[in-house]
Amino acid sequence: MAGTEAKFPIDMSKLQKLTLDPSKPQLTPEQKAALKNNIQIMRDAIVLFTATGAARGVSGHTGGAYDTVPEVNMLLSLFNHSDNYVPILFDEAGHRVATQYLVSALEGHIPFEHLLHYREANSKLPGHPELGLTPGVKFSSGRLGHIWPWVNGIALANRDKTVFMLGSDGSQQEGNDAEAARLAVAQNLNVKLIIDDNDVTIAGHPSQYLKGYDLTKTLEGHGLKVVTVQGEDIDALWAGLCEIIAHKGPAAVVCKRKMAPGVADIEGTTHGHDVIPVKSAIKYLTARGYPEEMATNILNNIKPNAVPYLYIGSTKEVGANRVVFGEAVNLVLDKLSKEEAAKKVMVIDSDLEGSTGLKAIHQKHPEVFIPSGIMERGNFSAAAGFGFDKDKFGVFSTFSAFLEMVVSEITMARLNFCNVLCHFSHSGVDEMADNTCHFGINSFFADNGLADTQSWLYFPADPAQMTAIVQRVFFDRGLRFVFSTRSKVPWILKEDGSRFYDENYEFVPGKDEVIAEGTDGYVVSYGDMLYRSWDAVLRVRKEGLNVGLINKPTLNLVDEQAIRKVGTSPFVLVVESLNQKTGLGSKFGTWLLERQLTPRYGYMGTNKEGCGGLTEQIPHQGLDPQSIILKIRQLAQ
Repeated sequence: MAGTEAKFPIDMSKLQKLTLDPSKPQLTPEQKAALKNNIQIMRDAIVLFTATGAARGVSGHTGGAYDTVPEVNMLLSLFNHSDNYVPILFDEAGHRVATQYLVSALEGHIPFEHLLHYREANSKLPGHPELGLTPGVKFSSGRLGHIWPWVNGIALANRDKTVFMLGSDGSQQEGNDAEAARLAVAQNLNVKLIIDDNDVTIAGHPSQYLKGYDLTKTLEGHGLKVVTVQGEDIDALWAGLCEIIAHKGPAAVVCKRKMAPGVADIEGTTHGHDVIPVKSAIKYLTARGYPEEMATNILNNIKPNAVPYLYIGSTKEVGANRVVFGEAVNLVLDKLSKEEAAKKVMVIDSDLEGSTGLKAIHQKHPEVFIPSGIMERGNFSAAAGFGFDKDKFGVFSTFSAFLEMVVSEITMARLNFCNVLCHFSHSGVDEMADNTCHFGINSFFADNGLADTQSWLYFPADPAQMTAIVQRVFFDRGLRFVFSTRSKVPWILKEDGSRFYDENYEFVPGKDEVIAEGTDGYVVSYGDMLYRSWDAVLRVRKEGLNVGLINKPTLNLVDEQAIRKVGTSPFVLVVESLNQKTGLGSKFGTWLLERQLTPRYGYMGTNKEGCGGLTEQIPHQGLDPQSIILKIRQLAQ
């Protein structure tokens, strides 16, 4: 049997059940041997099954889960020893979900073979742990660095027990960890942190981009007892763990180690944060003494899952709008001298420059670029503060899911009339293997001012429109929000086959765009759903339904001319990938009624938790062209 049909080839029966007593801080030779045995087997397993994510093209994360195996083994051994602990491996770095899935298999909730479906669509093994979805998973991690304040509550509810949390030097950069530390100290909570300090995050090394950041000093400054050890020194790690358990109150062990120690191709590098490449996994496992065919039989027989569909109305060629954003900013900056650009513009990153398009700016215009850590609230406000001067402009970018974290800071920036251009990538749900907690679907939260203020929400439909929008609005004053998806999108075509957004196109803020006129009704869409809606509209037009299509690139403003056009037609259908409860569709019907326009009305958007995988997310939400066609037919009856 090959690929995911294979038996799990690592003999997990060789794991030795171990019980450790924290009152005995020195390991016996037998205990140390058992720990080393278990650590190596579990690390081998993590390398193997996370590499299936690379093989099937859904990415993933190997290094973090691999790193923390020593402390995970010790915690499991403590849980075997006594019921004085809440027996859950709370982890504030949800991308290290491989740990949770491996423990679920160890406890018999899922077969080890199921691990070979890591991050596969509908496998119930998404990119972050989700309570109620995966058998054996005991909590939902949510977004990076959000667990500690919640774990404080667990400790308050279980004052007679010790609560452990696995942390990381990336997670600890989030500001709510500082708040959690203060509460833990003030209430003397029995919370124990074991923090993997490997000096690697997505975009680089904290020691380089965040100078002065020192976990030990930070936590001691908050009042925690902190023990710093070399994480790969098993004796020191166990002694440190015993020391913080004996301490009455909050305490932490900071584990210094290289990322993915012992994995030749990724050790100590940012590549270790991501999923291990298939070739590197095979190399590692072969070096560990496994037959080469053991890994190749599985990994080389897993292929990306394609969902073939030939779209009409758009190009076969696709482009990454999230990358084009940075390239478009460069086109603006290229017109300024280096000195003028540095004086006028500041671009700040939140450890995601390679994902949100800022890397292109960093490389071409380093004079405006500030690398920063996983501190979205502070970084947004820094961009706003730079743009407090009416002639200066801050640029901020992160994932759309994290927009929810900066809503209060957006209000602060608006009250101070700041100039900020925000790029929120990974909007919607398309190709979001990280799944529900990373869905960027509440973008309208950015438009949280009163009716006498104005913010601008822009969601380009293709790379050409992204370039046009950025160039047009870059030096507009106030708060401007530009959205893009993780997935690539095609270029929109006119019915004659030429590109809709050509070199003659000029973007007008607030203006809706007629892609096609219709007499039987209109579909209103934008962003990554426009090309899918266009496909559906063209197909029903061939059937004789004269349905029109409107692109609404400015999401939150009413175009009076366009709304009267669609509102006087027989029906209006809004199609989007944002939250059906908070997106455009939840507002557009009200806008129609306010104008005494009463067409038959429907709206489609993201409406349920994700299924994992990549291209499977859109049809899972009922947002594929065939689902749009079905809704059009229903409204047209």
